[in-house]
Amino acid sequence: MSIHKPRGTNDILPDQVAAWHNLEKTVQAVAGEYGYREIRTPIFEHTELFARGVGEHTDIVEKEMYTFLDRGSSSLTLRPEGTAPIVRAFVENGLYNQVLPCKVYYLGPMFRYDRPQAGRYRQFHQFGVEALGSADPLLDAEMIKMADEVCRRLGITQREMHINSLGCRGCRPAYIQKLRQHLQGRLAALCDNCRARFDRNPLRVLDCKNEACRRETADSPAPVDSLCADCAAHFAAVLNGLQALELQYVVDMRLVRGLDYYTLTAFEIMVSEIGAQSSIGGGGRYDRLVEECGGPATPGVGFAFGLERLLLAREQQAAVNAEPSGLEVFIAALAAADRIPALQLAAQLREQGISVELDFLGRSLKAQMKFAGKIGARLVVIIGGEEATRDAVVVRDMRAAKQQELQRSELAGFLVETLEQ
Repeated sequence: MSIHKPRGTNDILPDQVAAWHNLEKTVQAVAGEYGYREIRTPIFEHTELFARGVGEHTDIVEKEMYTFLDRGSSSLTLRPEGTAPIVRAFVENGLYNQVLPCKVYYLGPMFRYDRPQAGRYRQFHQFGVEALGSADPLLDAEMIKMADEVCRRLGITQREMHINSLGCRGCRPAYIQKLRQHLQGRLAALCDNCRARFDRNPLRVLDCKNEACRRETADSPAPVDSLCADCAAHFAAVLNGLQALELQYVVDMRLVRGLDYYTLTAFEIMVSEIGAQSSIGGGGRYDRLVEECGGPATPGVGFAFGLERLLLAREQQAAVNAEPSGLEVFIAALAAADRIPALQLAAQLREQGISVELDFLGRSLKAQMKFAGKIGARLVVIIGGEEATRDAVVVRDMRAAKQQELQRSELAGFLVETLEQ
């Protein structure tokens, strides 16, 4: 009986890894340009962190977390998202005593027991950034611009930025009461999930993807119409910042995000080509989360992208070209007696920082050349034959489809110079 990977997980095969490396280098480069440094947190945390930080009545906490008891009977959870662990690390390590804002990014696997679909898996990968210690609305605007820049740098051209304001703990209760009054007479037409959310988390009703629910809530009051003066001024400043940055956006009253810690600004990037679940990433402000996790009052703002969603969006928009294999040189041995010299030459070239591959299946020269083409070698060095008696080799440029004879003493310098072109 064969053993298969768990549902909702993926093997990232060697032919796919180059695209992942390209993606990871791109997002890390953007983060660095904006002044963010990497932080790494554990893959599992105490369950209380997510129950308190993400929200007990969110879908993540109620339905989607991978939670288990360890041998000491402590309840632990594989991290379903990245912000709460960053805030926990910020508080536990006293980073609030250092220079603020604290600007960090993270990159790694997350886990949610969700229904697998295109670009959404039970083990998935996120890139996220967090800025802790500033309530400036222009930081929100720069954060949104940064998220948009990630997409632009990756060649995701058909995208739409959606933004909303969820208000603060002062003005949000009045809005929620207004929303409940509006929905009260429509409960029978809503789906089971929305009826369950009505009392516990009515904002999530606005985010339902069920078409019947969307029709029933189409004329619901908008959060931005119930903002207090301070929240309205903050949102206006964010929009002014986006306009100054010449960033197009859509104010979307349905945008509420799925986590309870959001306050004020919330945003998502939508790409329609990837299906009904069109969000590839998003974020917003969470000015009370540090306090919820036991730290001092500290505002924060951040966003995260699902890497699988980014890759899917690139693929749908034909933004991904064939990734180079990264292999620079293949050494082909003409005869069995040439295999040891080939092995030695490979070691010498690798000391020069050149990536090299050899044949280990005893192929003919013709088969070796075909193999070199399949694995994307830029140059092939043929060793052996008459050239060996002259201490020479033949170098074939696979791109230019031409070859030349070189002395062994000239080879390393020639390869380095050619590969730099």
